[in-house]
Amino acid sequence: MKLYAQMLMDDVGPTEYTFSAVLKGCGVVYGRMVHGHVVKFGFGGNLHVRSGLVDVYGRGGEVANARKVFDELPEKSLVLWTGMVMGYVKCGEVGMARALFDEMVERDVVCWNVMIGGYAKYGKAMEALSLFRCMLGEKMSRPDEVTLLMVLSACGQVGVLESGRWVHSYMQNSGMQMNVHLGTALIDMYGKCGSLEDARVVFDKLKNKDVIAYNSMITCYAMHGHCQEALQLFSDMCRMHTRPTDISFIGILSACAHSGLVSIGKGIFLSMKRKYMIEPTIEHYGCMVNLLGRAGYLEEAYGLIKNMKVNPDPVIWGTLLDSCTLHKNVHLAEEIVKFLVDNNLANSGTYILLSNLYAATSNWDGVARMRTMMKDHGVHKETGCSSIEVHNKVHEFVAGDMKHPNSDKIYMMLDEVNGWLKDNGYSPQTDIVLHDFGNKERARSLEVHSEKLAVAFGLISTEAGSSIKIVKNLRICLDCHEVMKLISKITRRRIVVRDRNRFHHFADGLCSCGDYW
Repeated sequence: MKLYAQMLMDDVGPTEYTFSAVLKGCGVVYGRMVHGHVVKFGFGGNLHVRSGLVDVYGRGGEVANARKVFDELPEKSLVLWTGMVMGYVKCGEVGMARALFDEMVERDVVCWNVMIGGYAKYGKAMEALSLFRCMLGEKMSRPDEVTLLMVLSACGQVGVLESGRWVHSYMQNSGMQMNVHLGTALIDMYGKCGSLEDARVVFDKLKNKDVIAYNSMITCYAMHGHCQEALQLFSDMCRMHTRPTDISFIGILSACAHSGLVSIGKGIFLSMKRKYMIEPTIEHYGCMVNLLGRAGYLEEAYGLIKNMKVNPDPVIWGTLLDSCTLHKNVHLAEEIVKFLVDNNLANSGTYILLSNLYAATSNWDGVARMRTMMKDHGVHKETGCSSIEVHNKVHEFVAGDMKHPNSDKIYMMLDEVNGWLKDNGYSPQTDIVLHDFGNKERARSLEVHSEKLAVAFGLISTEAGSSIKIVKNLRICLDCHEVMKLISKITRRRIVVRDRNRFHHFADGLCSCGDYW
């Protein structure tokens, strides 16, 4: 930009190449100024220059201006179309991006990648997978490494193992060369989809493993609660002279938190700076607060937050507040909430967690007070939702759901399951219901939790003896956890539940978490 300004001061007239180069290197503020010069010097109709303007406005978040420049062009190149789609994606307007994408007559792999990546980035994983299938069906653009990385990421987001295996199979059948990037993406996908065994097979076959591959596998073990395996892999990595990164320590500290290994976790945390010269970040402190809090060391976790070298954020306070709810420490929870409210750090989770704690301790006046505060602040509680993939299709359920086409069969199966449970001595844990209901109403509300509907659908839709995999957006409740253990024992099925915190593998009446989560 300085050189461009000097050029004008020396009375040297710009050409289309000048503007193309300048626009590549400037932000939207300078871009507007350059746009004025483009018009002034008569290059307003030049295709290359206008492509640069679309790119500048798109990168700067001014997608309306980008679209105006785009629409004024009588001829549009593939690069220009792709740039406009990318502009919408970067601004989060995925619907507008798809509408423009569908208008395109010609598409190359870059354009497909932009649209698939947009869906994956903004949590529309199923749309990303559907578009990938369309890409394969058109047979005009062959997927490249970038395409597959984004599609595998999408599979991991929603935990669709069947779709993930299909993508893996496509990679093998198409002759795609396996490298450390694709291998790591596969490890991550399999881990998030509940198949730790497949993740380890890919890891073991991967040549030239780097620290990112090790980190991915360690994180998989952490998510599934296999702390000893994570620790062993961390040790193997260091022995192979692969230096751990800050991400390595997030993975290994998370593993310790899921297994309650407080002393080991403390030692690893201290070794970060002493041995590896890595300064702990907010994420590492968050892992330690989670480790201490879940193990019941609430005051120590509170002291750690107050003495952190970085400013604590609402997430780390929410982690401690969650532990207060787990251990029913009302006094400390109220102290934390007051601090957050007084310092304008409170968010929706702040009120919800304290409300849940009041409900768990039958303080219904406190619940009412929290709900009033939530209403005053426009806070809405996130609805629990469970999903299950059957025959490459994802089915979603909320509590008491009656919208599924097979609802009659699902509830018949649920009644049958309830009979099995009673015969095996099950008693509903009505004390966890966060509403002031009678015992019958509480028991009925527990029966129709979203994960129970999902497992009932899995029982009627899959072969006897096959595994059932469920993904839930919230933490699984104590009652559902107990029910899943019993169903796994009665049906002799393996049930895998991925909740907000971790994986639970239910088999023969036991859970991989050891009832510690």
